[in-house]
Amino acid sequence: MATNFWQPGDDATNVEILGGDIYKPEFFEVVKSAIQALDQDLYNLSHDIHEHPETRFEEHHAHDVLTAFLEKQGFEVTRNYLLETAWVAKYTHGSGGRVLGVNSEMDALPGIGHACGHNLIAIAGVAVACGVKAALAQFNISGTVVLLGTPGEEGGAGKAILLEKGAYEGIDACVMCHPAPGPPLSASLSSCLARQRIDVEFHGHTAHAALSPWEGQNALDAAVLAYTNISMLRQQLKPTHRVHGIFEGKDWTPNIIPDYAKMIWYVRAPTRAEVDVAVKRIRACFEGAAIAASVRAQVEMGNGTFELRQNKALGDEFADVFSKKIGPIDHVYGIASASTDFGNVTYALPAIHPSFAIPTSGGNHTAAFTDAAGTKEAHQACLKVSQALAATGLRLLTDDEFYKRVRETFDEDVRTREQEAAKLKVSLVFLAICISLSAALTYAYTAVVR
Repeated sequence: MATNFWQPGDDATNVEILGGDIYKPEFFEVVKSAIQALDQDLYNLSHDIHEHPETRFEEHHAHDVLTAFLEKQGFEVTRNYLLETAWVAKYTHGSGGRVLGVNSEMDALPGIGHACGHNLIAIAGVAVACGVKAALAQFNISGTVVLLGTPGEEGGAGKAILLEKGAYEGIDACVMCHPAPGPPLSASLSSCLARQRIDVEFHGHTAHAALSPWEGQNALDAAVLAYTNISMLRQQLKPTHRVHGIFEGKDWTPNIIPDYAKMIWYVRAPTRAEVDVAVKRIRACFEGAAIAASVRAQVEMGNGTFELRQNKALGDEFADVFSKKIGPIDHVYGIASASTDFGNVTYALPAIHPSFAIPTSGGNHTAAFTDAAGTKEAHQACLKVSQALAATGLRLLTDDEFYKRVRETFDEDVRTREQEAAKLKVSLVFLAICISLSAALTYAYTAVVR
């Protein structure tokens, strides 16, 4: 990690706060007061979720404690919303007005618990929603806040599923946040990598590994070849791309030629369009390995997530509030080299997903980060970023000109990403022609040799 990142035990009281005017400072003060009033209750809630880690789509305990908490806070709660462990909590004041969406994640990682800090994301969503609710009531603002409990972020693309099922319909803009390493009490408005999961199964034929190995078709050999092919391909991939995978098998033993092997791969790149180009090249690695090992390859595309398209107007407003009231802003750190299913949400509607720093000696998905996510310091950082997000959301609900800018910047970004995708599509067509030509030449050469 960078040397300027927040470490356990560091003094975070001397961070630079710019100061200055923000939009409706009275909104921020009410939000801050409402969230601070729930400080201990939110910490207890976070600690409860942290101590009961549940992996993707198994977040039953988190589902129950979060929905019970929100009912006590006066929200209209729907349990098991569209997915078994998803939920929605709504609050409306007055009539009409815009709708602010907020997301709470809940799932942990296998083996190491809340090593991505989703216990903090869960209570951040609750804090934002409660802060907005308090301001709507106190200032008699017509509007609605909708808090979605979104399961299965870690590899399950739960938000993408909820998006397809209509969970985000009627929401004008959506906000959430994520803990990560970074400078003390900072927030980051970086993007992240788009991701595609690929499952490939190799099917061969068993044989006695010593008595008659020539009768076998080794599926494991194909998997090893595919792994090697991809390792060599990395030299030709851009430094911004990531490709990583694992082996799975069944009934393997050294004295039998394996007739089955499975691999699960993630392909990541800065944009969804770049992922699509890279996937073509990765798929060729599987197909080439199958030909070399004389086995059959079955390739299936799993869930896919998009890069974060941070809405510029929302991001600028959040940065203004955060830098003047809490701490520094950057566009570099956060989860820049990771992925999130909230990227899919940012493709569908205006949204922001700032990361916020917590004191940790290890990055996300490490045991050290699990420990960090349960500390009081991480909790306080979580509440502070929640205050800035709630204030940003209140401007969306109350300022017509600001909402117009939010929509304009979203539409502009849609045009930008479509232009980027069109350019890459030309590369994709050329690559497909090259792969087809290479396969045809290989087949022709093999036929001549035979």
